[in-house]
Amino acid sequence: MGLLARWRGGRLISLRGFATVTGSPKVPQTVIEKVVQRYAVDWPSAKAVKAGDYVMIRPQHVMTHDNTGPVISKFKSIGATRVHNPKQLVFTLDHDVQNRSSKNLSKYASIEAFARQHGIDFYPAGRGIGHQVLVEEGYAFPHTLTVASDSHSNMYGGIGCVGTPIVRTDAAALWATGKTWWQVPRMIKVELKGKLAPGVTGKDVIVALCGYFNKDEVLNGAIEFSGDGVPPSPHILVPCSVLLHPAPPEHPRINRARLNALRAANLRSDPDASYASHLVLDLSTLVPHVSGPNSVKVSNPLPALESKHIPIQKAYLLSCTNARASDIAAAAVVMKGRKVADGVDFYVAAASSEVQLDAEKRGDWETLVLAGAKPLPAGCGPCIGLGTGLLEDGQTGISATNRNYKGRMGHPNAQAYLASPAVVAASAIKGYIAGPDSLDPSVLPPSGAPQFSLFAPAQDRGAGAADAGANEPDNLNTDALYPGKYTYQDDITLERQAEVVMENYDPSFAALVASVRKEQQQQSSVADASVKQGVVLVSGYNFGTGSSREQAATALKAAGVPLVVAGSFGDIFKRNAINNGLVCIESPELVADLTAEYAKDGRRGAGGKDGELTVNKGHVVDVKVVEGRMEVRWPSGETRTYQVGRVGASVQELWICGGLEGYVLKSIKE
Repeated sequence: MGLLARWRGGRLISLRGFATVTGSPKVPQTVIEKVVQRYAVDWPSAKAVKAGDYVMIRPQHVMTHDNTGPVISKFKSIGATRVHNPKQLVFTLDHDVQNRSSKNLSKYASIEAFARQHGIDFYPAGRGIGHQVLVEEGYAFPHTLTVASDSHSNMYGGIGCVGTPIVRTDAAALWATGKTWWQVPRMIKVELKGKLAPGVTGKDVIVALCGYFNKDEVLNGAIEFSGDGVPPSPHILVPCSVLLHPAPPEHPRINRARLNALRAANLRSDPDASYASHLVLDLSTLVPHVSGPNSVKVSNPLPALESKHIPIQKAYLLSCTNARASDIAAAAVVMKGRKVADGVDFYVAAASSEVQLDAEKRGDWETLVLAGAKPLPAGCGPCIGLGTGLLEDGQTGISATNRNYKGRMGHPNAQAYLASPAVVAASAIKGYIAGPDSLDPSVLPPSGAPQFSLFAPAQDRGAGAADAGANEPDNLNTDALYPGKYTYQDDITLERQAEVVMENYDPSFAALVASVRKEQQQQSSVADASVKQGVVLVSGYNFGTGSSREQAATALKAAGVPLVVAGSFGDIFKRNAINNGLVCIESPELVADLTAEYAKDGRRGAGGKDGELTVNKGHVVDVKVVEGRMEVRWPSGETRTYQVGRVGASVQELWICGGLEGYVLKSIKE
């Protein structure tokens, strides 16, 4: 990761993208494109929504959680006084539910009061994780489009609902107008063939997919699962009320009429729909897998790790990913009559209060508690790095959660692995990463890599995707950019954000940026008003991957970094950046040149040649966004020119207004 010194802005020009024009509405579409078309605002009937199109959408529902407080502030700051459609909104308090401080309780009370004032559906702390609640209560429903101010909203795909994350500024705009912008992502088909061996689970499938397709083959894509290995609906994520009994007619969202309409529509992808990539995995060749440590892009067959007897100190069965009734039941089967090993803390939290009640009725909850599990309230908790049970310095943990980024679940020096509920439970009993005793090696396939293949037109793959790998600077995530422990401190100032930016990656980063900014101010002789001085950050590929926390962008900007250059960006971060006036430019060529010149052994992920995590050699860069080029003056005096994407007028206008909030405020005043 490197720092450069100056960037140049440019005048606005009219460069706008247009929707894909078709001669007939019967252009082949994926099921995802068909759903998005239903929710596109003012979309001509002769145009088919296709991947890459920028569309204005009016989603069925918009969920915010503990971040509702800052969204309220943004909503008010843009001059809005009335919620456009209160029934579109859903508030769920789920992240910091263990925090009983007067400050947090006051925040929760103010969110509830706002909901009551505007007639918004509200679910208090303890009801469960918002994504689970949205499924249970029918806000996320098959063949609809629902968004949430949280990066795990793709969970709704488990019931055939298009779920996509938005950010806090988007949420405020949605409250005020009912709509927001979205670029339809590229379409990826994942075909699952064959049948899983006994003891191999869906968690093993996704852990293996992330580990073996680890060069950004599906980065920023919308995934459609298909094939004979995809189970029928009773075995995938579905609303509890649909599974346990016919939905009562009086329920406003899960009712007989709506279910009948769903069956009648039978929405499917067209046979000749186009996909950017087609991944194929033979399930019959898959053994249980474990992700990590500290990266979802690293996964290993369980037998290989089990033979190493990697000791653990903490185990977790919680989160929106693997804390449903079936997950708790799977862990209870493993733990029945057993005890958690000495020196291991095993934490369990149901995805919702309804899930916990179901587990209690079945006796599974009692089985886990009698075995020594430590129950936590239904909520996010350790998964986001909040509350009891976080990983401490030097500890190793195994979890059934969804992310294991460095520092996410506790100390940056801890090691975090991900696995299925059964493997987590077995590891808690044995004290090291291991599978359950019921796992029969004789019925498992060989423990090497499963059989998989990838079909992807070269032009559809992201620039530099083949080089991305699992190097940390190539996947610098939001937990590295802005630690989770600060995310829900709503009163944290921009000055404080600037002090803690990159804390989990390079603790010296903030001070280094501050020193460069001070030097710039002392030496500044720029008189041209079109030139904005600041520190330019250059990083690798998939920069800003991870959660939807807006502070990952605002903290960089507050520190004096108005522009980030990378090989590629995570979509959520790029959206946050655009909405907050942080300029993002992709230049694989500059990244390659800096890597060759300054990276240890000429590769990213190993630090600089002198061991530094952030390299600063005094480069100067002029970025001319209108002209689509970037000039970099190297310490030797040589100037190199790099071609970059030209930025359209709409995004430039957001930058000039300081972001989406300023743009909406300007629009309201006009």
